[in-house]
Amino acid sequence: MDKKNRWIKPILVNFGLVALSSVLFALSFPNLLVENGIPLLAWFAYIPVFILIKKTNPAACIAWGAVYGYAAYGLFNYWLSVFHPLAGIIVGSIYLVYMAALFFLLKLSDVLFPRRSYIVQWLIWLAYEYLRTTGFLGYSYGVTGYSQWRVIPLIQIASIAGVWAVSALVIFPSAWLAAALKDWKFSAGIKGALGEVFSFLQREKISAIVWAAAVAGSLVFGIAANTDYSSYSVARIALVQHNTDPWLPSKAPTARQAMEEYRNDLVILKRLSDEALAAEPKPDMVVWPETAFVPRIYWHETYRDSPAYWTLVKELLDYLEEKDVPFVIGNDDARRDQSKNPNEYEDYRIDYNAALLFECGKITNIYRKLHLVPFTEHFPYEKQFPFIYNALKEADTHFWEKGSEATVFSGPGYTFSTPICFEDTFGYLSRDFVRNGAEVLVNLSNDAWSSSLPAQNQHLSMAVFRSVENRRSMVRSTASGQTCAIDGSGRVIAMAPPFREAWITAEIPLVKGDTVYTKYGDYLARLFTFCALFLLLYGSVAGIIRIKKNRGR
Repeated sequence: MDKKNRWIKPILVNFGLVALSSVLFALSFPNLLVENGIPLLAWFAYIPVFILIKKTNPAACIAWGAVYGYAAYGLFNYWLSVFHPLAGIIVGSIYLVYMAALFFLLKLSDVLFPRRSYIVQWLIWLAYEYLRTTGFLGYSYGVTGYSQWRVIPLIQIASIAGVWAVSALVIFPSAWLAAALKDWKFSAGIKGALGEVFSFLQREKISAIVWAAAVAGSLVFGIAANTDYSSYSVARIALVQHNTDPWLPSKAPTARQAMEEYRNDLVILKRLSDEALAAEPKPDMVVWPETAFVPRIYWHETYRDSPAYWTLVKELLDYLEEKDVPFVIGNDDARRDQSKNPNEYEDYRIDYNAALLFECGKITNIYRKLHLVPFTEHFPYEKQFPFIYNALKEADTHFWEKGSEATVFSGPGYTFSTPICFEDTFGYLSRDFVRNGAEVLVNLSNDAWSSSLPAQNQHLSMAVFRSVENRRSMVRSTASGQTCAIDGSGRVIAMAPPFREAWITAEIPLVKGDTVYTKYGDYLARLFTFCALFLLLYGSVAGIIRIKKNRGR
C-alpha cells in the first residue's frame, strides 16, 4: 500500500496543479460563468504549472505539459467543437504538442539556471506566446495580455509595445511566486507560504522592485494617456447585425430553399440598413458583416451563369444604386483566373473572402483577406499532405485565395481599412493598415456559427488592443455579436445587443498620428524571443563545458 501511495499521490497532486492552472487560465478570459472574464486571475494562473515544472523530471514535464495544453484550451476554446467536432480536437492537439515542448524548455531552464530560472522561464513563456501567433498555424486566442482588455489604464502601454508588454507584466508574478514557493509544503499552510515568499523576496528583491515599478509606471502612463476625444472630428458609421449565420443556407436540402434563405437574409439586411439611414444622425457609411451576402456579386454580375443568383444580385445592386451613402459589404469575390486555377471544369474560378466598397451601386474598391484561417479557409500543403487536403475538401471546406494588399479605402471624409474575421486578432495586420494610411479600422466578422457569447467576447477582447496599439477607432459589424465601436483608448463606446437583429450608428473619433507600436511593431516580442533563445543556448553550452570539465578531473 505504501509503495502504491508513493506514485499515486504525486500523480494526483500534479493532476490537481494542472487542473487548477487550466481553470484559472480559462476564467481569466471571457467564459460561460463570467461574461468578460476575471482579469485578476491571469496574474496568478500559471503558478501551479510553474511549481509542477520545478518538482518533476523532464520526461514528466513533457507529459504534464501535453495534459495542460489539451485541458486549458479545451476549457477556453470549448466553442470550437460547435463549428466542427474535429475543430476542438485539432486545436487541443496542437496545444498539446506546443505545451509539451514548452514545459520541456521551462524544465531545461530550471536545470541550466538553478538560481534565477524564473526569469528565463518568464522570457520563454513570452517568446512562446509570440511565436504561436506567427506562421500558418498562427492563433492569438489565449495570449495572456488579452485577459486585461477591460483594465483600460493598464492596456495603454500596448501603444508602446503591443499586447506583449501587458503579457510581460501579467505573467511575471506566476514565475516569481512559483520560484518562491518551490519548497513550500501544503501542510505548512498559508503562514508557511508567506514565510517562503518573504524569504525569497529578501533574496530576489531587485526583480520584484523592477516589476512593481513597471506596473506602477504603466498605470501612470495609462492614466496620463487617457485621451478625451470629445473635441475630435467624428465619423458616423451604421453597423448592421442581421443575426443569422450567412452560410447556413448552403446546407439547405434544395437549391431553391437555399435561394429563399439567401433572399430572406437580404431582406433583413436591407430593412436594418433602411432603419439606420432613416434615423438621426444619419450615418455617412453603412457596413454589413463578413460574407453577409453570400451569392458572388462580381461573378454573377459579370458571367451570369445562374439566372436565379443573378436576379438576387441585381436586386441588391438596384437597392445600393438608390443609396446616397457608401456601403461596405462582405462577400465572396470570385474571379476567373486561369493562372491560379487551370481547371476548366471549375470554370477557372478563384474565390477571395473580401470586403467590397459600393458607391451608387458600383464596386469602387476591394480588400481581399490576407490572413486566412488555417484548415478551414486555407491549406497550402496539398502536395506535402494530400490526405489532409483531400479530407478537408471532402468535408466541404471552403478554401479561399489569399489577397496581396493591405488595402486602404477612401471613405466619406476619412480613410479606413477592413480586417476580416479573426484578422483583427493579429497586431501586425492592423499596423500595416494604419501605416498605409487608414484612419479607422472597420472589422467585418461572422462568429454566429459558435452560438457562444464567450467566443464573441474573446474575439472582441483582442480587437480592443488593435485600437490601443495604433490609437485608431475601430468599428465591428458582425453577424450575431459583438457589433460595436471602440475608441483609440480601447473603450467600447457603443454596442448592439448580441444574438438579435440590430443596427447601431456609431460616432467614433477620427484620430491621426503614429504610436511607437505603429512605427516599430512587435519589437518587444522579438526581443523576448531573442533573449530566451540566447539564454537557452548559452546555458546549454555552459552546461556541456561544465560536464566535460568534471569528467576530465
